[in-house]
Amino acid sequence: MTDQHPPSLTAPPQLPLLVLDTNAVLDAWVFKNPCMAPLLQALQQQEVQWIASPAMRQELVHTLCLPLLQRWEPNAVAVLAQFDRWAAMQAEPPRTTLRSLWCSDNDDQVFMDLALLQHARWLVTQDRALLRLARKARPFGVQVLPPQRWQLQPVLA
Repeated sequence: MTDQHPPSLTAPPQLPLLVLDTNAVLDAWVFKNPCMAPLLQALQQQEVQWIASPAMRQELVHTLCLPLLQRWEPNAVAVLAQFDRWAAMQAEPPRTTLRSLWCSDNDDQVFMDLALLQHARWLVTQDRALLRLARKARPFGVQVLPPQRWQLQPVLA
């Protein structure tokens, strides 16, 4: 008789979570910014999980229609297909009660709120209003950083 162990009943370890703001999504799939390559590779290799909410998708839809963006000829259908493929949709987060983590741009608050609520490791953004919250978000385990500083290993700064 061989020594067999029953299958493990423990859940597989959860992937580290990240939140991408609208500009990071545009950097990835409209502007094809090379600084997004490591993050996209980690996403495709299932080393990280991107989380988003319906409000984030709606903001992306709105942004893709802006006249300012049209000179880049964004393929809205293709960009939204990437969003739908890779983003794990979550319920809209409630606004954080931590006033120190309130964003000066109310439209961007949802990104911080989701990162905090879901214990995301990263909030990837180029937005100055969100980047100003980086130091205050760090004690809550959220690294707010621009795409060019993102790396799968923790950033010590």
